[in-house]
Formats: sequence, structure tokens, C-alpha cells
Amino acid sequence: MDTKQSQKWSSKIYSNGWQTGTEKPHSVVEPATGEQLGTVGVGSSADIARAAEIAAAAQRAWAETTFTVRAEILRKAASLLRQRAEEFTYWNIRECGSIRPKADFELDATYEQLQMAAGMLLQPDGLMYPSTMPGRLNFTRHVPIGVVGVISPWNFPLLLGMRSVAPALAMGNSVILKPDVQSAITGGALIAEIFEEAGLPPGVLHVIPGAAATGDALVRHPKVGMISFTGSTAVGRQIGAICGQTLKKVSLELGGNNVQIVLEDADLDAAASSGAWGSFLHQGQICMQTGRHLVHKSVAKQYAEKLAERAQRLQVGNPFKDQVHLGPLINERQRDRIAGIVKSSVDTGAKVLAGGTYKDLFFQATVLGDVTSDMPVFTEEIFGPVAPITVFENEDHAVELANSSEYGLAAAIHTKSVARGIALASRVRAGMVHINDQTVNNEFHVPFGGMGASGNGGRFGGPANFHEFTQTQWVSAVEKGIQYPF
Repeated sequence: MDTKQSQKWSSKIYSNGWQTGTEKPHSVVEPATGEQLGTVGVGSSADIARAAEIAAAAQRAWAETTFTVRAEILRKAASLLRQRAEEFTYWNIRECGSIRPKADFELDATYEQLQMAAGMLLQPDGLMYPSTMPGRLNFTRHVPIGVVGVISPWNFPLLLGMRSVAPALAMGNSVILKPDVQSAITGGALIAEIFEEAGLPPGVLHVIPGAAATGDALVRHPKVGMISFTGSTAVGRQIGAICGQTLKKVSLELGGNNVQIVLEDADLDAAASSGAWGSFLHQGQICMQTGRHLVHKSVAKQYAEKLAERAQRLQVGNPFKDQVHLGPLINERQRDRIAGIVKSSVDTGAKVLAGGTYKDLFFQATVLGDVTSDMPVFTEEIFGPVAPITVFENEDHAVELANSSEYGLAAAIHTKSVARGIALASRVRAGMVHINDQTVNNEFHVPFGGMGASGNGGRFGGPANFHEFTQTQWVSAVEKGIQYPF
């Protein structure tokens, strides 16, 4: 594909059409090479304020359209996504450092998100309830929130943006999407293009990349009735506090320090495969990354050898030029943070079993042994291709180690007994637990979310979307007015 800036989105934001943002455009830099690929527009708080007014006005007419119209637009957007798959994948690889299989998976999952959102409109809209008063009709229904603000991250920008945008639009809301500037083409401009081409009315969707101040303006604007945020726990706490003060609905999908528990009866080859996938996919830059490998003492040496062997076979390089397993990290700050965590842990006794080195933004798949629960590589969210192994004595010890983190997003348990795994899952504080599988799991129709510092519950997927992107309204009716005592 030609990277020349012939696209209509070049240096533009999308807000009632393609506009010039009030902030300086952002240069899109390929992390693998440092090459400038183009520019995207950047919005300010003034752009957010303008968008919120337009979105609020446009939402009323959008909510009044029939469900068939909304569903058809969502299905058309899904079809366009498929037709332009190579373009989306190209930008995901070059802009985000994704390997092609990850980019392909993200596109497929996003297509399913759009189809699911269209299908929501064919489902029952509420419930009937009995009444203590004869002749009274009681029912609830889902009504739109109004304007939904979506703040999406750079690691899976297409999927993690669309999983909020699509159901919010389906339920009759207008949306302001603020993608990270590091992934504003894949997770912003191209999304705006397919919805525009699909026939979404002007003003219903706005795409405004920006920095922290832009996101803060979106969170605080009084005409934005809900914020859906995917990102760090630190920023999520701030957003949650602001939304709490203004009684604004908020969905927070935050960080994780996820565990894989390997019991003594586990299939070690399968467990090591799951561990490698969970720790190293997309360079470990995933909230569900397997950040802690907890292994029973009787099989710890064998597991470590198998995991290290897998790590050593993984090729690291430019995914646009070569067929590799790991691409580049997103930026130098991220690289230096990961390297610092590894060094500090090694300095206090952790042993490098594989990797541990980097060149430019290319970090080798790293396995660390002899990791204790007080080391940074155990206590912190790594968000990089590092697999720390910690030994446990028994199930109680494993649960203690697993639950010692403030995070509670995902967990995996490996055992030959599914019944044992299910029983152990009930003791692990995590929003998602996968038995004999890995932590980086996502099925679009199953509620997704974490506990504790990982977020405020299962907010996305299937039935959760109906409640998340609407408000419940109770309606009662009687044929004839009631005469009360006064």
C-alpha cells in the first residue's frame, strides 16, 4: 500500500465531517523503524465541547430511527471492514507494531463486534412485571444514555474502540471516540471512514484523537452522559472519581497482573504453550497478559525449561518486513520501563532463563526464574514480553500468591481435573478464569471485565452491552386514572 497522505483523514479530526483540529497534528511514527508514516489531526478541549453539542443534537434523531435502519448501518460498516481488511491490517502492523496474525485476529473480532451490535436490535427490549394493582401494566425498557464518550488505548485500538462504539450506536446513543494518538489511524480515522461510508448520519459519531487534556475535557463535559475507558488503572481511578462526582455512568477496563497457576498434575507442554502465548503475544502489551506464572514446586524446573525453550525459539523483528513472532514495543518509554523492572528483579535474585536483552524497541521474549513475591516483576504490571516464574507449595499458597495483587482481571489454571480447576477458580479473585487455557482470551458474546484495580466488572459483551450502554426506564400504565385518598 502507498503510505502517501492522500487519505481524507490526513491531519484531520472527524467531527460533523472531516475538520482541522485546533491542536498541532500528530506525526504517525512506525515503532519498528522510526519512519514517519503520516499525520493525524489532534483535538483540544474546544473541539470536544463543539463535538458534544453536535452529538447531543444529532442523538435525538438517531435514537428515533427504526431498529432496522440502525442495524443495516452497523452491518454495512462490518461489510466495509471486511472489504478493506488489508488496509486495516496494513496500518495495524505499521502503526501499532502488530504481527499479522494479531492484526488479522483483531479485525475478525471487530467484525464480530459489529455483527453482534446489529443483532442486539433484534432482541427483546425490556421485561414485563406483575403489579399489585389490578389492571396496571408494568414494564421496563432500555433507553439511550445520550452521548457516550469512548477513550481507547493503543494496543488493540480497533477492537477496544469498536467494542464500545458499536453497541453504543446500536442502542441509539451518539459517540465521541478519543483514540490514543499513537494508534489514531487504526483505532480512529479508519473507523470514522467506514461509518461515514455506511451512511451513519452526520454528528452521530465523532473521532477526536488527543492527549490527556482532551480526554479530561471529554470526561468532564456535562453533555457526555457516560465514559467507557480502557487503559491504565492510575488514569481509570481519576476518571472514576470525576464521574462519581458528577453522577455520570462509567465503564472502566483497566490493568492486570494476571496469573497462570500450574498444578502438579498439569500437562506441562500445554501449560508452557499457554504460558508463552499469554506472556509474549503482541510483545506482552495486553491487559490480559500472563504476568505471573505460579508453578507447583514438584514441576517448576520442568515447566521453566519448557517455557524458556519456547521463548528462545521466538523471532523478534519488523513485522512489516519479516515473518516474526514479536514486533517492536510501542515506544522507548515503555521499553525502558520493562528493562528497569527486569534489571531490578535480577539485581535482587531473579535468574534470566531466556532473553532479557533488547535492541532499539525490539525486546527478546524473556523468562525469569527464582522470582519471589517482593520483586517488581511480580508486583507490577509488566506490559512487556516477560514471563516471571514463582514456585508455590500447595493450593492454599497458590491462592495466596494469586490474590496478593490488587489487580483481578484474568487467570488461568492448568490441571488434569476440570473439577479441581473449577473449585480453585472460585477462590481466585479475577473477573475471568480459564481452565487449561491461557489468560489472553476474548469472546465477543461473553461479558468481559475484571475485579479490584482491574475495573468495575464485566462491562462488555453479550447481555452486558444492553445494560452498559443504556439506562433502564420503568413504565407503568392504567386505563383509567386512579382516585387516591388525597
